[in-house]
Amino acid sequence: MSRTPVQPGADARDDLALLAAVADGDREALRALYERHAPWMLLRLARRCADPNLVEETVQDAFVAVWRSPRAYRGTGEVAAWMWGIAIRRLVDRLRWGARRRIPMARLGRSQPVLSAEEQVLLGVEHGDLAGALNRLSPELRTVLQATVLDGLTTREAARLLGIPQGTVKTRLMRARAQLREELA
Repeated sequence: MSRTPVQPGADARDDLALLAAVADGDREALRALYERHAPWMLLRLARRCADPNLVEETVQDAFVAVWRSPRAYRGTGEVAAWMWGIAIRRLVDRLRWGARRRIPMARLGRSQPVLSAEEQVLLGVEHGDLAGALNRLSPELRTVLQATVLDGLTTREAARLLGIPQGTVKTRLMRARAQLREELA
C-alpha cells in the first residue's frame, strides 16, 4: 500500500489502486499519479541533469510509459519506486542519446557541450566495469544500491519507496558495497 501523502482534494486512492485503474484505461487515475509523483520526480531528476527541458521531457516520457504498460509493474515494492526506475532509465537513455548526437558536432568543428559530472557518472554506470559489477549483484542488492547511491535517497526514503524495513536497506547496502569492492579490486 502506498504511503505517499495525498493532497487535499486529490484522488484518495493509493498508488496501487490508481495503477490498476490506469491498466483499465482510466485517464483520471494517470492524472492523479502524475499530480502526486511528478513534482518530486522533477526535483530528483533536476539534481542529475542540468537541462530543465530534458528533465521535463523525461518525466513526461516516464508517465507515457506508465500509461502504455501499467501491467509491467510486478507488484513488489512501492509503485513510486517502480515509476522512479522508469524515469531514471529514461534519463540515462536520453543522456546517452544526447552524447552520441554531440559527436558529429565536434567533428564539424563546433564546440561540443560538456556533460556534467553527474551525466558522465550515469553514462559510465551503463558502460564501464561498474555496469558489469552492478549487473552481477542480486536484484535486491542492486535495487537498494541504485536507490541510495545513484538516486541519492536516504535509507529511510529508500525503505519507504521499496517497501522494506530501513534496517534491511542498510544491510543490503553494506553487502552490495562489499561485493562491488571485491569485484572491482
